[in-house]
Amino acid sequence: MTKSRSTTRGVRDSESSGQEGGLADPTDDRSNCGIGGVVDLDGAPTHETVTDAVALLENLEHRGTTGAEENTGDGAGIMVARPDEFFREVVDADLPEEYAVGSVFMPPEPGVQAEIHDVIAEVCAVYGLEVLAWRSVPTDNSDLGATALDSEPEVSQVFVAPVEGAGLAQRFTEPEDRSDDADPDLLGFDRALYAARREIENAVSGVEGAGRFYVCSLDRQRVVYKGLLKGSQLADYSPDLTDDRFASHVALVHARFSTNTLGAWHLAHPYRNIVHNGEFNTIRGNVNWMRARENDLDHPAFGAELDTIKPVIDDPNQSDTASVDNALELLLQTDRDLPHALRMLIPEAFRGDDLMDDGRADFYDYHASLVEPWDGPALVIGFDGEQVAGVLDRNGLRPCRYEVTTDDRLVVGSEVGALPTEPADVRRRGRLQPGEIFVADPEAGRIVPDDEVFEELTDEKYGEWVEDGQVDLDEITDEDDAAIGVGGRGDAPDDSESVDTEAAEDPDGADADEPEPAVRAHQAAFGYTTDSLNHLVEPMAKDGKDPVGSMGDDTPLSVLTDVDRPLFTYFKQLFAQVSNPPIDYIREELVTSLETRIGNQRNLLAETPEHAEQIVSDSPVLTDAETTALRDLPGPGERRPGDNDAVGDGPAFSSVTVDVTYDRDDSLVDAVNRVREDAAAAIEDGADVVVLSDRAVGPDRLAVPSLLATGAVHHHLVRSGLRNRAGVVVESGEPHEVHHLATLVGYGADAVDPYLAYASIADVVAGPDGADEAEALAAYRHALEDGLLKTMAKMGISTMESYQGAQIFEAVGLDSEFVAEYFEGTEIRTEGIGIEQIEDDLRTRHAMAFGADPQLETIGEYEHRSSGVKHGWNPQTVGTLQQAVRGGDYEQYREFAELVNDQTEELQSLRGLLEFDSDRDPVPVEQVEPVESIVERFATASMSLGSLSPEAHENNAIAMNRIGGKSGTGEGGEPPERFGTEKECNIKQVASGRFGVTADYLANAEEIQIKMAQGSKPGEGGHLPGEKVNEMIAHVRYSTPGVGLISPPPLHDIYSIEDLKQLIFDLKAANPSAGVNVKLVSEAGIGTIAAGVAKANADTVHISGHSGGTGASPKTSIKNAGLPWELGLAEANQMLRATGLRDRIRVSADGGLRTGRDVAVAAALGAEEYVFGTASLVTSGCVMARQCHENTCPVGVATQRDDLRQRFPGQPDHVINYMTFIAQELREIMAEQGYTELEEFIGRPELLSQRETDHEKAKHLDLSAVIAEPAGESRTKVREQAHAGIDDLLDWDLIDEAAPAIEDGAPVALTRDVRNVDRAVGATLSNRVVSEHGGEGLPDDTISCRFDGEAGQSFGAFLASGITMELSGAANDYVGKGLSGGRIVIDTPAEAAYDPTENVVAGNVCLYGATSGEMYVNGVAGERFGVRNSGVRAVVEGVGDHGCEYMTGGVVAVLGDTGRNFAAGMSGGIAYVYDPDDRFDDRVNHEMVSVSETLDESDERMLRRLVENHHAYTDSERAADLLDDWGAALDDFVRVFPDAYADVIAEGIGDDVREDPPAPAAAVPDAGTDAAEQVSGDD
Repeated sequence: MTKSRSTTRGVRDSESSGQEGGLADPTDDRSNCGIGGVVDLDGAPTHETVTDAVALLENLEHRGTTGAEENTGDGAGIMVARPDEFFREVVDADLPEEYAVGSVFMPPEPGVQAEIHDVIAEVCAVYGLEVLAWRSVPTDNSDLGATALDSEPEVSQVFVAPVEGAGLAQRFTEPEDRSDDADPDLLGFDRALYAARREIENAVSGVEGAGRFYVCSLDRQRVVYKGLLKGSQLADYSPDLTDDRFASHVALVHARFSTNTLGAWHLAHPYRNIVHNGEFNTIRGNVNWMRARENDLDHPAFGAELDTIKPVIDDPNQSDTASVDNALELLLQTDRDLPHALRMLIPEAFRGDDLMDDGRADFYDYHASLVEPWDGPALVIGFDGEQVAGVLDRNGLRPCRYEVTTDDRLVVGSEVGALPTEPADVRRRGRLQPGEIFVADPEAGRIVPDDEVFEELTDEKYGEWVEDGQVDLDEITDEDDAAIGVGGRGDAPDDSESVDTEAAEDPDGADADEPEPAVRAHQAAFGYTTDSLNHLVEPMAKDGKDPVGSMGDDTPLSVLTDVDRPLFTYFKQLFAQVSNPPIDYIREELVTSLETRIGNQRNLLAETPEHAEQIVSDSPVLTDAETTALRDLPGPGERRPGDNDAVGDGPAFSSVTVDVTYDRDDSLVDAVNRVREDAAAAIEDGADVVVLSDRAVGPDRLAVPSLLATGAVHHHLVRSGLRNRAGVVVESGEPHEVHHLATLVGYGADAVDPYLAYASIADVVAGPDGADEAEALAAYRHALEDGLLKTMAKMGISTMESYQGAQIFEAVGLDSEFVAEYFEGTEIRTEGIGIEQIEDDLRTRHAMAFGADPQLETIGEYEHRSSGVKHGWNPQTVGTLQQAVRGGDYEQYREFAELVNDQTEELQSLRGLLEFDSDRDPVPVEQVEPVESIVERFATASMSLGSLSPEAHENNAIAMNRIGGKSGTGEGGEPPERFGTEKECNIKQVASGRFGVTADYLANAEEIQIKMAQGSKPGEGGHLPGEKVNEMIAHVRYSTPGVGLISPPPLHDIYSIEDLKQLIFDLKAANPSAGVNVKLVSEAGIGTIAAGVAKANADTVHISGHSGGTGASPKTSIKNAGLPWELGLAEANQMLRATGLRDRIRVSADGGLRTGRDVAVAAALGAEEYVFGTASLVTSGCVMARQCHENTCPVGVATQRDDLRQRFPGQPDHVINYMTFIAQELREIMAEQGYTELEEFIGRPELLSQRETDHEKAKHLDLSAVIAEPAGESRTKVREQAHAGIDDLLDWDLIDEAAPAIEDGAPVALTRDVRNVDRAVGATLSNRVVSEHGGEGLPDDTISCRFDGEAGQSFGAFLASGITMELSGAANDYVGKGLSGGRIVIDTPAEAAYDPTENVVAGNVCLYGATSGEMYVNGVAGERFGVRNSGVRAVVEGVGDHGCEYMTGGVVAVLGDTGRNFAAGMSGGIAYVYDPDDRFDDRVNHEMVSVSETLDESDERMLRRLVENHHAYTDSERAADLLDDWGAALDDFVRVFPDAYADVIAEGIGDDVREDPPAPAAAVPDAGTDAAEQVSGDD
């Protein structure tokens, strides 16, 4: 769940920032959770249901957390069916047969309570209701922390019933709008309660002192108990829940993990209808779209009362869960049932899904015309009083396990085993699959599966309405995709003065056969540069993809430059990190869609054939021909009876083109206002499509910047309630980069035609030797579309319809009033230029464009140009620094520092506007902390071996080890041969690729860094091409030489904040003595994330600026994602201090640090450690050639080519000299400011002030929020982080009992019961084994552990060679994560009442990053089984979606069904799938693999050995059946073979994994007896 941060119209940031003008807003929070429920399917209320649900919640305590106070939780609660008998005994009133109970938080003051009671009574009376009684709910706050106590409300319950004769059925129902089985009196009562509650909320908001008032629930069938509690405090705080009379047949529970612990009781779940685990990434857009459609809401049962419930989402800044609860409640109260409403808001991916039946696809297709998806990782479980329904997002990015017992109870939750159940009592063990829904129907006494749910939802009418009303854009478009050119469609402006488009095209009267001058003039007018043409447009037209670069971006922000950049560049893309994951739009494209709908989106509360009448395009990137087709639609009222309809017998659409150019004598402000009014008038006249066009630009007419026009029109239409009535299409010459289109769509455009880009490409390819124009244009459009998908995916958004209007950007360097007016809801924290300066730039460009000789500027955006934008690393700075460090010359270093630090003439960074201003007297530099101490706080950045050459990688490590600093491995692992030597990196990085992350690797770490994002491409993965994967790289990464390696986005075991907490726990278990560091990238809201990281028990949070990155990154990302470290560091420090978390976590920073002054600024802003990436490479010889991604680094720094590596000139002393120089400069600054100790200097932003500047743009900046004084007293980490649960690990007992094996190699056998709270079992035991015996571990089965029960997350994580762990029962997510040679066996208990081949016994993301070992699973595993498996041999009896994703080695045999998208990104290893029904081919991703029904002898040997072992270890019936008729069974297996892997095997380069089957299963030690040299134990 997330709470949005934004500007509101007319409110400056300084007035709404949350903490005395600082960047951090302590009220901003994001949260994830543990959820669960118990449902008695026979419908009989029992107290046991409630107590079991509370017990389940307590067993999910590790998924929640606490903040600075151990006894203040983030929120916990329970929703139950109304306990009628209990209330009848405890309420001092005669309750009628039908009544409602409201659970209400009240302010503690009796006088205010009385006033609120009066208001509620008055409002109820208006709606035909009467208040029967008030009840003060018993509570016990003796165990609550100070924050909870300080904000604690009075908890009350109000009992309400209909007034006799009120006629609620007549007032709130109509016969035609209710189902046949609906009771009109009850339906009328429910709707009266809904409307009354909304009016009560509005009325009470005017009562002075009513700030804590909140209606948790007001319902006839349900009641909510919740508070600012831990799960373990819920029952004690609410004694009602422990009363034996308190009975229900449904209980949903929720424990919240918030990034911030706030005094906000109302944020606890359940909400009124749902519990939710996840984060809706599109929340800003969803709220805006709901606001826009409110004018069109209409329902016969409510009439005028509909105004009472508006706004539907009553607080645009509330949490995303509260918002979706509001939207869901509206749908439930207006005739949609719970499954229908959930599937409208959270639909499956349906377009292009060949496995989906037509009826279901038609349901989704029709409802997509009504409402956009609420997109993002989400598990939502709702209870409407009759049914419980749960739905999971299309990506399956939240865990949901369930059990159905033999006595007809449903137990559902984030983990299996949270409510322990005997296997003999379990009839079914399952999971909610991606995009799936389930319904628990107590009236029917069963679970209604997904297919049956849709039998009720689907209706032939939906398909008929879509068929009749929906029009594909290509149906009304001529097939000609050629570029029209810059003057193809010039409409006259509104003042009716004719525009001479030919003159506009060619002011010098050039021949029409020579189009280049006209194109060039338009390019200049619209801000094209030779850089954007040469580096972006032309490569996109050639290669069909977003071009890549390297070494990040060291140019200034747009507001700091002297060059004119377009408005687009002032908006920085936000991205997902920690609280929600980005997604892989390439390998998981089945869940993505660029489809856009253009037209009228009608009344959400109705269903008619007209709702389907929309124009659908499969992409928002339009061709000129498609735009022409839309422009050529008749205007409103122009169609006459008998006219031929452009779409045959289909619906009639109309369009209006609005000119977005203006006369040069007019003003931009007036032009924008006119454009907004014209668009609104067109829609009010009935236009279905509004085309915002700037084709009329010319010598006398300027074009309104397309982003300004789009944002202004979109928000004006939203405020006017008109936005949903028409599509908005932008036809503009300005956009030509991916980021341009992303911002236009993000701020409301339904589609974009970048016509000048097309004309430019046509101009480039013109002539006999040019490329084919149609192919070039198609490639360019593909590149734009691919880039849009990437931009969406980095925020975790799957669909274009969800991305439209979602505004997932931060504005940097713009005036907040300008942003609030035209881009309302966008974060802006620095102030900056406004519309006047934007118009000045516009007029400058226009004058140059339509002057005598229009020329495009070359400004050096992507490489240094002497006359262009200044690069921080330029020949002068690079050369001066290299000379200084090679010669050990501090004075020359000072010349370098002066070049960097002195920004009075040319601004380079935000810190260039800051100066030191201490109130202390200077001290002699000799008194300042010595260099030798300061450099211990320095580190070289984690840059991977693979991106860097071994020489450069080792050079940094050697240097930093010699001075007592730190160096990082990067995500590529580290050769074990370096462990324990001077070449070893002491920071071991763990990233999404999990390359080489073994038990041995982790055991050798002093610090383990979790890489959440990379500065130059946050939210994205990467790819190491095969030519860079040599023998050494393959050895380190457990892969095959010559085969490329994919680094996926971090979505596998970092689904959410509680999963990051679990990964931190896993790593801490794998090396209890190592600190855990979490690397984030600067963006708006990073303070909130940093607080969550602290609460997740990280020891260090690292804030990375946007500028770094040695590896390949899309140029779009390099330039447009992430923020400077100054903003991120200041916000993180402010938030950590405001939340009382600063004292338990260290803060470090990087991202363009170059000098001691940079370090001083970072220290003042709160950083305790300082990391140097690019700078360390420059000292080693890097010349900033920016060709790292091409493997052609001329100085051997970033290449794997042997010939180039020989040129590496670096020496450890060069890096040492640099670090020493920085420390000395820092000492001099500290002395001047009067500080002798760096510890004392850190966290003092009051030492900084913003200096004056006469820079035309930068002078409008306001950095007061950056240097604001934070709250709280702790400036640095002063106490150790609390790693809850590590001291209580089950492993400590195992280690004690396995001492004979660890110390002497004597075999031991152990037994234990295991529960879901036992997490990372085996990780610490493995640490002890590899610490004693090295990475080779022990001989097989030296330590044999037998467990019974349901294991917690990460069972067998990083399990070392020589350890075998057998589990009889079930396990949760991440089984075998990082498996490092051990063996894991999961079998189904013999007494279980379920068939293992059809039931889930292992969770999601098993074997993530596993490098060696074996695994046998007697049952089905969840999603993403075997992801990034690099060497494990595994057998499983069924897997979910995305099986064997990114696999690079090992063998997986699946003896049952697979989900969709099997083998996506699989580049190595082999998979075998049992496919007797020939269904597998539709479920495999064929992009990188070949599927064969013919097995070689080596395949047969490997497969038979795996199946035999599986039978021996698990007693699998499926394995036995296969072995009984092995010849026939072989015919039903298919082999999945990665193409690249097959090629290198054929060339004799790589090893064939099939030639190395696992050893045959030995007799499994009997864990129940003590054998010679064995010990056993139990709890």
